[in-house]
Amino acid sequence: MTSRQLLIRDVLVLLAFAGWSLALPAYASEFVVSMALTCLMYVALSSSWGLFCGSTRYLSLATSAFFGIGAYSTALLLGDFGWVETILMGSAAAALVAVVMGAAVLHLRGTYFAVLTFGMTELIMHAVTYFEKSVTGTVGRVLTVVPERDTIYLTVLALAVLSVAVSIIVRRTRFGLALMGIGADEQRAQTLGVNTRLIKIAGFAITAAFAGAVGAAMAVRWTYIDPHTVFNPFIGFQTVLITLIGGVLTLWGPLLAAVIFSVLAESLRLQFPQIYLMSLGLLLIVCVLYLPGGLASLRWATFKGWWVDTRDWVRDIKRDLTGENAREKQRIKRREKETHFV
Repeated sequence: MTSRQLLIRDVLVLLAFAGWSLALPAYASEFVVSMALTCLMYVALSSSWGLFCGSTRYLSLATSAFFGIGAYSTALLLGDFGWVETILMGSAAAALVAVVMGAAVLHLRGTYFAVLTFGMTELIMHAVTYFEKSVTGTVGRVLTVVPERDTIYLTVLALAVLSVAVSIIVRRTRFGLALMGIGADEQRAQTLGVNTRLIKIAGFAITAAFAGAVGAAMAVRWTYIDPHTVFNPFIGFQTVLITLIGGVLTLWGPLLAAVIFSVLAESLRLQFPQIYLMSLGLLLIVCVLYLPGGLASLRWATFKGWWVDTRDWVRDIKRDLTGENAREKQRIKRREKETHFV
């Protein structure tokens, strides 16, 4: 397919996804809408995370920090500002923190960068906790102004669609090519004239802006928030897992994985939390061993190859159980001896 055909396909798939999600609340139950809201949240988080981290191969664990900043922005500002203004200010606050954080740590790579982003997330969480205890005398905020369910749903849907749309656009621009170049060989990208430091900070800020906006929108889902809830590292870890399992270098892999994870989360987390966590680990192991490109790399040839391998494995087991393999080895040894004597 040509680049134009791929663009048309991506736009049509995005429009179909947006239309289906838009119509869902009209006929679905409250449980299904809640599950869809969780799905849309992780679509926005994983798509924006993959845009920067997948392209540059920088493993960021700061998603929960930006999410929590957006959530606290809503708790502090929603009573004085409108809904849209609050979302935008939460997004801007997260992006500003990302610029400062990125300027400090984006010169590192690999494990060092991942550990430092996680450490800064914990630092922000404990700083907010200390501020709350020192200034307000308590920890946590009660949200007295809460929009309607449909407003929250449509906002998160808009953020999910926008994150995928931005990924579609950015991947076809010089900025997106620069991000890919940094991931392939950062020194070569610098040699070719790419301002890698500025590109990395800008990409990191885009990821943080989406995470902050999603956190600001999802904060009203809970009528009470506290640092340990909105800065929960599990939000960041699950975003990373969804992106890796879906396909970190693909456009639609994170969306597919977000749907699967949301169904598992809502179905198993409350009744069988251990099975839910085990299923996350099992999916990750399967993808690392058999699908390094993620779920998005699945093709008919993949299933055909699995079927052939499984069939051969079953056939070998049957031959072992019936002794056919042992007899075949004896026949081979007998032929080798006869050939040797001749």
